[in-house]
Amino acid sequence: MNGFGGTTLRINLATGDIRREPTSEKMAREWMGARGFVSKILYEEVPRDADPLGPDNIFIMAPGVLTGSFAPAGSKIGFGCISPATNGHADSSMGGHLGPELKYAGYDYIILEKIASEPSYIYIDNDTVEIRPAGDYWGMGSLDLEARMKTDLGEEFQIATIGPAGENGVVFSCISHDFGRQAGRCGVGAVMGSKKIKAIAVRGTKSLPVYDIEKHTQLTYDIIQRTKTHPNMAPWQKYGTSFFVGWSNERGCFPTKNFQTTYFNGWEHIDGERFVKDCVVTDKACFGCWMNCGKYAVARIPGKPDAYLEGPEYETLALIGGNCAMTDINHVAYANYLCDNLGIDTMSGGASVALGMECYQKGLITKDDLEGHELRWGNIDDFEHFTRMIVEKRGIGAAFSRGTKRAADHIGGDAPKFISQAKGMEFSGYDTRWYPSQLLSFCTADIGAHHNRSWAITADLELGRETIEGKAAVVIYLQHIRPLFDSWSCCRLFWGELDITPEEHVESINCLTGWDLTIEEAYRISEKIWNLTRAHYIERNGGPGRDHDQAPIRHLEEPVPDGPAQGKMVGRENFERLLDDYYKNRGWAKNGNPTREILEDLGLGFAADNLEKIGQLGAPIPGGIPAVRGQKLKPKAM
Repeated sequence: MNGFGGTTLRINLATGDIRREPTSEKMAREWMGARGFVSKILYEEVPRDADPLGPDNIFIMAPGVLTGSFAPAGSKIGFGCISPATNGHADSSMGGHLGPELKYAGYDYIILEKIASEPSYIYIDNDTVEIRPAGDYWGMGSLDLEARMKTDLGEEFQIATIGPAGENGVVFSCISHDFGRQAGRCGVGAVMGSKKIKAIAVRGTKSLPVYDIEKHTQLTYDIIQRTKTHPNMAPWQKYGTSFFVGWSNERGCFPTKNFQTTYFNGWEHIDGERFVKDCVVTDKACFGCWMNCGKYAVARIPGKPDAYLEGPEYETLALIGGNCAMTDINHVAYANYLCDNLGIDTMSGGASVALGMECYQKGLITKDDLEGHELRWGNIDDFEHFTRMIVEKRGIGAAFSRGTKRAADHIGGDAPKFISQAKGMEFSGYDTRWYPSQLLSFCTADIGAHHNRSWAITADLELGRETIEGKAAVVIYLQHIRPLFDSWSCCRLFWGELDITPEEHVESINCLTGWDLTIEEAYRISEKIWNLTRAHYIERNGGPGRDHDQAPIRHLEEPVPDGPAQGKMVGRENFERLLDDYYKNRGWAKNGNPTREILEDLGLGFAADNLEKIGQLGAPIPGGIPAVRGQKLKPKAM
């Protein structure tokens, strides 16, 4: 089977049973791997009432069709489960080297079922697959554990780990690999921890069969030659994503003090120039990448040990930096290291601490809630103490370990007005009050607010930040192209910034597999994935879907107080217009539920049947479903 490892693994952690099956060629062609595989398997196998942290949830690990093929940046691997943060479909991906290694071991996806009887790790060395005890590793930090296991097993093993947060069920726990690559969103680390799996170690030395290796090699060579002199390459290689701090700040979308405003005085102390000057040690790259946007860095703070890490990247600089008002790049880098080693997503983690800081500022929580400590803006010691309270679920930290929405509900008062989240997952590092496309992207995303589902900031800049008309169709296009990169498992930056086209990726896939895939077919598969995860979310959480797509109060009712976006706000009326346009363009009913017509058009008639059984099938839309769903627009920040 060209392009794939050829085998799938299903491991019952309760019984120790390990089953191997040939990978289905039909499934591979229809879902392409990683996010596509995850969406299909979760929909088919997880009971709708399964507790995300209980035995009936499953944990999936799956590379995509381009993973390990030497196609441009084909490094990624996806993780999937039901999310403890949103109670919906979850998938989260990471780069590094784990995905290729798993494919070279011969596996296209692994499913972990039930719960192990003791702390364990999964050991994979080509055909040898074992569940091994991990009692000696339990309690260790993610980064510390990876170093320890490299010593114990050998440097050639690629290892995914969780930290104490994942063991304790913090709903925004991440999975770490390669000392700084994370599958950060949706709480996939908490589900891995709920199964008592501390790590997954993989060594693979097999070959990957390729249909037309000469053409595949030539295509990749030509892309490398063209892109290595691309004008966008140099800044990405020098700064990674860190230079976006100044870019976002100037454009009035940089989250500052828990999204209270969008312009951060002191931004230059945490921007790319300062980061490179003060912290960066060397460059770092994922498998098959010549951009080297990863930055290995050191954080030096008097009184604390030097902390070595990869990052911080833009999202961390935004949500721990500006959002917690830190004006020292070493403090942001140290906080990044702390979150990585404890095993929490720096986006949701930063947003959670920032919510705590605003509540402390406004007297909703006090020293009595903080074990006698304070929680001041920009204070790294306060950040560290409160983060450990969250991870260890001490006192009010237990409420914050369940995400900002549940924490705000627990605190009460005006706290629910302070949160920036959708479906239970915190916004990425962009304020949306001057950016209606991005607000719509966050609120309609299937896994909750995440820029990787649709990064539409530049669509607002290009089409006009005051404009509402036409934005929904662009968001839909972006929500269709993003699942492609997640299912192919290649980095989207090569598309966005280096102008490698989706058509070139399709040609790579055909050279690799021998398929005759077209870009139109690929977009259709992507739309199928989006509609299936939408149906899945409604089946688990009830409907109508429109209720789940609502925007945070601050982003609808609180104008930006200062900076370039002063006075800007999307407003509730405009947001409802965006939703109306979005559902119409998707072919969904006005209440946000998919219709039988659209689901059957995508080959998902079974999902229509299931929605109908629970009374949540969308009413047919007048005139039928639109023939073209989505308006092409390529985002470009540079």
